[in-house]
Amino acid sequence: MSTLGIDHLGLTTGDLPATRDFFRDVLGWREVGGDPGYPMIVMTDGHARLTLWARRGQGAFDRHENAGLHHLCLAMASEEALGAAHALAEGVAGVMIEFAPEFNKSGPAVHCMLREPGGCRIELRYTPPAEDAP
Repeated sequence: MSTLGIDHLGLTTGDLPATRDFFRDVLGWREVGGDPGYPMIVMTDGHARLTLWARRGQGAFDRHENAGLHHLCLAMASEEALGAAHALAEGVAGVMIEFAPEFNKSGPAVHCMLREPGGCRIELRYTPPAEDAP
């Protein structure tokens, strides 16, 4: 038996349209499916696929109390792309920036952390290629 990676990841959000708009407008993802009766939306960046689900109740996820996804980390193409996405996110209503782009530990990776308008915690990370990579 062997797995081939993640087919998709499901995120439950408190504001489905705002979460869709965040992924589309800030990160450049596109909507590729969904079911308004469920309600859910499928998004992709051409590499990864997310299923966004509308939350039914008002309970908030607590990483110290609940099992489940702590955050979603998205690989960015460049440090400039990370900075541009962070700048766009700062202007989106309902986005909470936990910290601006900074070195992860002592580097060389750079990352930032935010909560998109629906409440999902997202890390944006750029890891430069190793100098000695073939």
